[in-house]
Amino acid sequence: MTATTTNAAASKNGAHGRLPRHIAVIMDGNGRWAQARGQSRLVGHAAGAERAKELTERCGQLGIEVLTLYSFSVENWNRPADEVAGLMELATLQLAAEREALAAHNVRFRHLGLRDGLPRRVLDELDATERRTASCTGLTLCLALNYGSRSEIVAAVQSIAERVLAGTLAPSSIDEAEISDSLYTAGLPDPDLVIRTAGESRVSNYLLWQISYAELHVTSTLWPDFDAAALDRALSDYAGRTRKWGRVTEQEMP
Repeated sequence: MTATTTNAAASKNGAHGRLPRHIAVIMDGNGRWAQARGQSRLVGHAAGAERAKELTERCGQLGIEVLTLYSFSVENWNRPADEVAGLMELATLQLAAEREALAAHNVRFRHLGLRDGLPRRVLDELDATERRTASCTGLTLCLALNYGSRSEIVAAVQSIAERVLAGTLAPSSIDEAEISDSLYTAGLPDPDLVIRTAGESRVSNYLLWQISYAELHVTSTLWPDFDAAALDRALSDYAGRTRKWGRVTEQEMP
């Protein structure tokens, strides 16, 4: 099912009211959380990784189909070298440590982002985790690591151009579905809800094509403090929104 076709799909209902199928999170505030406690930024990133684990488990319990976490952007390479090295090490350790738990909880793992530039050890753990969870049928957990939406769209355009040059795709056949199927998120529903922590009100080159109809929930809560209660507030906020898809209120999708 393409992202385009899922735009028209109805959200499911549950104990929290109408639930999103796909939640995308910009996990911001790890460094500020640590600095407020007189600790290094890497301590904050480690605390954020623990929170991500809890949120993944909670989304699986709620029946959310997809959870995408913005872990490391292509712009984050501009951070201090020691912080970048620490983040790569944290990713390596967390993937290795959580792989069996993901499989045990029926969570399928996918990496979204560029492979070029990532250390070999990180790529090995990403690949091993994708292989180990490939047959899982519950929540899909997407880790946006070395991710940038503009570079994703550029890669999609290049892929489409190559198929046109090869004669396997007619230019007149290029539509929204073709573009969606050429993105990293091919086969997944578009995000219904984007959560950004730490109070920043921007999307930061994140899933620009995919979130065109997403509801935005911005909270001042720093990511390591974003607990189950904070998630419940975001879900309640989402359930109270009117999703019209360009229609008038009387035509609201079920």
